[in-house]
Amino acid sequence: MTDDDSIREIPAEEAIAAVRQGRVWLLDVREPEEWRQGHVAEAHLIPRGEVVTRLGELPEDAPILVMCHAGARSAAVTRQLVASGYDAVNLAGGILAWGSAGGEIVPGSEGDARA
Repeated sequence: MTDDDSIREIPAEEAIAAVRQGRVWLLDVREPEEWRQGHVAEAHLIPRGEVVTRLGELPEDAPILVMCHAGARSAAVTRQLVASGYDAVNLAGGILAWGSAGGEIVPGSEGDARA
């Protein structure tokens, strides 16, 4: 839990397990340049500035795990999604924590982004 109890956070180890088990829809809110440097294969790229206009692409029937580089941008997006009625949780520490916890990070192009 963060200082702001309006959002939930989970540590990278739990996030990795949830993604591997298919229990969450992984949303990466980083920019395309960051995505190209490395991303989680199961992630869907929707940059933070586009999330509000692309809500229709998000599942309404699955929990959404939101990630960014270090956790701040994804916390803000998680807050927005929860306020909009989505079941969303923030990945504490972002892709940095994901990689440190042993989660796979793959290189790729923006064309690899799954919407």
